[in-house]
Amino acid sequence: MAGQQFQYDDSGNTFFYFLTSFVGLIVIPATYYLWPRDQNAEQLRLKSLRRVHGRCLWYRLRLMKSQQSIVPTLKKAALLFGWAVFLLLAYKVSKLDREYQEYNPYEVLNLDPGASVSEIKKQYRILSLKHHPDKGGDEATFMRIVKAHSALTNDESRQNWEMYGNPDGPGATSFGIALPAWIVDQKNSMLVLLVYGLAFMVILPVVVGTWWYRSIRYSGDQILISTTQLFMHFMYKTPNMNMKRLTMVLTAAFEFDPRSNKEATIRPTDNIEVPQLIRELGNINVKKKEPPFCYPYSLKARVLVLAHLARMEVSEELEEDQRFVVRKSPAFLQEMINVGCQLTMMANSRGGFHAPRLVTIENCMKLTQMIVQGLQESKSPLLQLPHFEEEHLRYCISKKYKVRTLQDLVSLKDSDRRSMLRFLGEEKYDEVMAVLGTFPHITMDTKLQVLDDEDSNNITAGSIVTVTVTLTRKRMSDIFEKEQESTCQGDEAANTEEAGDANKAKTKVWQNKSKGAKKAAKSKRKKLTKKKATPALAKTKQANGNVTGNEATAAAVAAKEEEDEASDKGSESDEGEANKDSPSERDEDSDKQSDTEVDEVAGDDEEEWEALQQSIQRRERALLETKSKVTHPAYSLYFPEEKQEWWWLYIADRRDQTLVSMPYHVCTLKDSEEVELKFPAPSKTGNYQYSVILRSDSYLGLDQIKPLKLEVHEAKAMLDNHPQWDIPDTEEEDEEQEDSEGIEESDDEDEDND
Repeated sequence: MAGQQFQYDDSGNTFFYFLTSFVGLIVIPATYYLWPRDQNAEQLRLKSLRRVHGRCLWYRLRLMKSQQSIVPTLKKAALLFGWAVFLLLAYKVSKLDREYQEYNPYEVLNLDPGASVSEIKKQYRILSLKHHPDKGGDEATFMRIVKAHSALTNDESRQNWEMYGNPDGPGATSFGIALPAWIVDQKNSMLVLLVYGLAFMVILPVVVGTWWYRSIRYSGDQILISTTQLFMHFMYKTPNMNMKRLTMVLTAAFEFDPRSNKEATIRPTDNIEVPQLIRELGNINVKKKEPPFCYPYSLKARVLVLAHLARMEVSEELEEDQRFVVRKSPAFLQEMINVGCQLTMMANSRGGFHAPRLVTIENCMKLTQMIVQGLQESKSPLLQLPHFEEEHLRYCISKKYKVRTLQDLVSLKDSDRRSMLRFLGEEKYDEVMAVLGTFPHITMDTKLQVLDDEDSNNITAGSIVTVTVTLTRKRMSDIFEKEQESTCQGDEAANTEEAGDANKAKTKVWQNKSKGAKKAAKSKRKKLTKKKATPALAKTKQANGNVTGNEATAAAVAAKEEEDEASDKGSESDEGEANKDSPSERDEDSDKQSDTEVDEVAGDDEEEWEALQQSIQRRERALLETKSKVTHPAYSLYFPEEKQEWWWLYIADRRDQTLVSMPYHVCTLKDSEEVELKFPAPSKTGNYQYSVILRSDSYLGLDQIKPLKLEVHEAKAMLDNHPQWDIPDTEEEDEEQEDSEGIEESDDEDEDND
């Protein structure tokens, strides 16, 4: 285009401005997001958890990692280097000369605007002698002085400067590109082209392709699609899956195969150590020829999981692989539960194939608890506590204490608990109590209703039932304190009762001394029974002091009730006679009664409407709120990663072994949580017995089952002759009525004329 020029930055000054801005846009946000400022907070958090979780494997690994990790140091070094580059570029830019400032010849000659020609020439002679190249001056400065002198002394140059700001007249439009000129230099063209092709034709396509390939292989929960398909195949094939079969399916996940996951490894020593573990474990279906259970990676993962559940020691190399397998297992079991729920929904909607049984889904939940705690299914839940070994359980399950669960241990008196755990020292006992005090104690309240219905408490066939479950989490230590208070109060009450019994015993002993006392007591009892039968006499005898205080008050209350009833009957009869005499008053009373009934119905409707609006607002808030999944760290001695307390909540028909509502994974229960479980009511009327089940994914022995009774009524029929729906076609009926009236009037007129 004519009159335009594109020029690169020959000196590279403009490129420094661009480079400074680019580095600043990277360094400033990176410092805000990547600076490891929470390192001290993590150290403080671990220090606060040390007393309870100090013996846990995940705690020791996290503490070691935080002390030995060099990642925070590398992040700090990289960010500091970036800031050093940014400050160096900013300093370089601040030192650059301003080349594109507005041209002013008076400033070049150090003169005030409006100076005379003689002053301009005089100043020019002085500066030219000073800056002439022959005198040792700067040539560029001398050329600017000459240009300024000509601009102020030549009429044409001065006119151009005043009009265009340039002594040479109007110039071409110039566009500067903030890149140094060496980039487009012909000598460097091949190098620049090579860098450009490498960046945009190799690196960028590889990065995008890798991301795309990974995204299509993994699900939203970062689990291989092939693993999900494997779980679906075997859950469809084996609807009723026991724990042994479930372990085989779990360890067949393709994440444990080195061909599908680079984190998984097959070591040369596996051929020696894995068979040795198989011999120690016993029967684990090694000869199973069904793929993929017979593959080496699946067999190794199965052996490592079973060794973890048996709390067996393995070599250091296998221990690293075992941690990898155990760490991945809870997420895979959750995926199996999701797959089982999907198959159940498909079976309920379509039919034609077998849905997984309830025992299969519950075994997935139980296996998650077992893996987190490193315990076999048949072991006691007391082994979750520190310092408890197999040989110690005989003290707990003895006939004297009969402690088999954590709840039994909590319900013991402190003296009995200390006596039972005497094999522990004081320090170990305090540690056990501190750990047990952090275990969760959940209270579960349920409310059954049919939302969006006139009568929310009436459950009809086929209606959508909503069970609102309120979960409240407390610590076992709170239960300790309450029980200690209750035991203290109970001891005081027992002491008073014992004192009363002693007094009674004394009186009985004293009464047995003479037969006359016995007869007197018998006669007194007979008199009391007679007094109870005749309240009017009881009143008079109470005045004489022959009746005890409690009996007298009871007799007085009974007499008062009889008098009130008699007066009510009398008033009713009087009202009836008065109403017979005055029908207008009876009509007014009936109108008042109907008005009060209408007001009561309206009040009930308003209450139901407010409750419905509150439930809708609650649901909307629950959808909008994004709660953190960080609840409470679970105490797990052998799990290699910090595990948060999560729960499964669902409704099941344990008689038919079917799911009524899909399991809801409660991941935000910190103090209290409200969960709504929905399911369609049965199509047949009758009484149904369901169960609301709460299962932990971290602890053994803390599951809860609460019965849920469902009374299903017949659905109301749609009334065709409802008064609000009998809307006549007014126009047609009015026209027909007018026509018939007109005909009748004409007939009457004819008859009159005749």
